[in-house]
Amino acid sequence: MSAADAGHERAIRDAVLAGRSDAWRGWFDAHYAPLARYARWRCGGLPDLADDVIQETWLTAVRRVRDFDPALGSFFDWLCGIASNAARSAVRSRYRRTARVRALQPADDRAAPDECGAVERAERVALALAELPERYEAVLRAKYLDQQAVADIAARRNESLKAVESLLARARAAFREVYEKSHD
Repeated sequence: MSAADAGHERAIRDAVLAGRSDAWRGWFDAHYAPLARYARWRCGGLPDLADDVIQETWLTAVRRVRDFDPALGSFFDWLCGIASNAARSAVRSRYRRTARVRALQPADDRAAPDECGAVERAERVALALAELPERYEAVLRAKYLDQQAVADIAARRNESLKAVESLLARARAAFREVYEKSHD
């Protein structure tokens, strides 16, 4: 983030801390849709889980806005960090709750196989993303959610093309391993 961008975000943060609701509204309006897209991706496309994560993210951001330091990164990146933690917590909680409930249900009470399979797959994706190190999640997000070219990811991360290709390969392998393990 450039010094000008950091200065702009610092000014918005200061306006928010001074109680200007228009500053919050501007931040919310600018970042709600991209944050929702990120949360849906992190939650494996499960809308109810993503809605909970989005709500928790904004509530946490309101409570902790004093902790936001524009010198360390953009407001959106800060929100994504909060959302990542909220998603990790929500996915783990849902997984534990679902595992307990499924064990108690008779087989004939389950949802239709296609519906059950899609939800289970989405839960496994969300769980796998929650288990990945932040560096792997970030590069997968850039490639598959933000649809950035490898060269653009490398430039943004200030790394070589080969380093990002290698990181993507390791991130995909780690995702696959966690995803397949969640099926066992």
